[in-house]
This record gives sequence, structure tokens and C-alpha cells, in this order.
Amino acid sequence: MYTKPKLPESIQLAHGSGGLMTRELLDEIVFTTFKNPFLEQKHDGAIVPLGSPVVISTDSFVVSPIFFRGGNIGELAVNGTVNDVAMCGGIPRFLSLSFIIEEGLPTTEFLEIVRSIKRAADDSGVLIVTGDTKVVESGKGDKIFINTTGIGSPHPKANIAMERVVSGDQILVSGPIAAHGMAILSEREGLEFESEIQSDTTNLNHLVHDMLNAFGPAIHLLRDPTRGGVSGVCSEIAQDSNLGVLLRETDCPIDPQVSAACEILGLDPLYVANEGILCAIVEGASAEAILDFMKGHPKGAQAACIGSIVGDHPGKVVMESSIGGKRIVTPLIGEQLPRIC
Repeated sequence: MYTKPKLPESIQLAHGSGGLMTRELLDEIVFTTFKNPFLEQKHDGAIVPLGSPVVISTDSFVVSPIFFRGGNIGELAVNGTVNDVAMCGGIPRFLSLSFIIEEGLPTTEFLEIVRSIKRAADDSGVLIVTGDTKVVESGKGDKIFINTTGIGSPHPKANIAMERVVSGDQILVSGPIAAHGMAILSEREGLEFESEIQSDTTNLNHLVHDMLNAFGPAIHLLRDPTRGGVSGVCSEIAQDSNLGVLLRETDCPIDPQVSAACEILGLDPLYVANEGILCAIVEGASAEAILDFMKGHPKGAQAACIGSIVGDHPGKVVMESSIGGKRIVTPLIGEQLPRIC
């Protein structure tokens, strides 16, 4: 039986994990304090009325290290916020951009980050229209932190909402899981190993736009499994819909190198962060057609159907293992990999 958590005495790293502790902190403090119909949707952003509807989302990026295989904090900041707007069924148009820079950051590194932001923005089709820069004393930051806010318009065929999730819906992912978290871990001091694992950071707004153009109402919910990974997204869906989630281990796409790295380090790839894939909860009758469409898109070539929404075990996520057994997939409670985005 679920019991209301006791508030912690202080904020821990695990409160930023995207798992159970994050959920409790948000539910007990943030959502309670700022309670309103827009926030209660618990999207990555919100659609708000400003004459015509607007989609808005904001995010902060504190990844360490700031350069990693496959990307850096700059393009991650653009892609992350663009994707958050897209997961609401929005078409991202504009970004704000704010830097908090630690004194001593080499100018060449800052220039490389800024240029990567420009490339990512151009590729996403968004304009950076406002921002801010602050510098803190040496030792008072960690090289550079970035905040971005995305603004866009809702796609005319989008109806993305938790209440649309029903038993029989299918769970699609647009590509292999766990690459970003393992790319970050491979760069960390003391945890490096020989690997070609690359972060999957990329924009997904073009994929979402094309999916909505083609299938609109058949797409019930979209999420990007960043902190907390696929497990975090599925646990959230199970709890908020009061339905069950059934995943199939053999159908979860994962790069062999990523899988091997997770096994060596004792990590479950379901909990590892992603920055370039989406989870789509779609109408069962349309799932095969949507999956084929995703596979034909440059950002969904390795898409897969990994499970379904079921009436059994409401509020819980169950995984069918490769050997035929079943196990409960619990929400991430602590922090597996801090500072991954």
C-alpha cells in the first residue's frame, strides 16, 4: 500500500534521478505549491491560452562532463527542450538561452558549445530569440550550466494526454535505449572503458510532426525517456492511468556495446537515460502502421514495439523476460547516474 512520503531534511542527488524520489519531491512540494490545471497534466511542457494556444517548456542542463562522445552540453540543451515541446504535440518555434559560466572556462570551449547550439537549432528549425549570460567565481560552478525555454504552437492533429491511454494501446520506442547514459558514464573519471558508445542526443520534433500528420488521433501519449529511462516513463504511465504496463525484454532494442557495458557495470538499461528516442503510446489497431512509418523515418529507423497497456496489475510495470518469466519493474528510487543531462 502506498503511504505518503515524509519530506526529506535536504535535497539529495537522487531527487534529480527521474525516479520515485523525484516524483515524491514534485508531488509533495512543487505540484502542491503551484497547483493549476496546466501543471496537473504533468507533461514536459504545457499548452496555454494566449489568444491562440502556445506550447512552452523549460529545462536546465548540468551534464558532467560537458563534452562527451556524440555531443556536448550545448546541443543537448537545444535537443532536450525541442523534444519536450514536441512530446506535448507541439511544433517548436523559438528558444530562449541562458548561460551560467564558471570563471576560467576556456573561451575555445565556450565557442565550440555556442557553435554546436547554432547547428542544433538550425537542424531543429528553431530560432534563439532571447537569453542571458552570468559568470560565477571559480569554484562556484562546474564549467557551464545552460537553461533553455522552448515556445511553439500545437500541432493541429495532436491530442496528447494521459487520460487517452487505454488498455490495448501499444508502446513504441523510436530507437535503441540507454545509449546516452552509458556514453556519459564512459567519460567519467575512474569509470572509463574502451568503447565506441555514442550519446543518442538528437531532435525528435520532425519525427513527431510527421507522425502526427499521418496518424494524429491514433497517438495517445508521447514521452522522451530521459532521466529514469524507459522504466521511469512506463512507471509514470502505469501510476497515472491506473492501468498496467507489460514490457517484453526480447523486443527492447539495445546496441550490443551498450548492453555489454550495462552488464559489466551492473546497470539495468531500462533505467538508463536517453536523449534521442521517444516512447509513443498508440492505438492498438494502428500500431503496426505507425511502427512501419517510424522505421521509414531517419529518426526512427530502429523503432520497435516493446509492450502494451493492459488491464491487469494496475499501477505496475511487468517485464516478460527472454526466458519466459516475469518480473516487476519498480520505479527508480535512488540515483543511478547523476548529472547526465
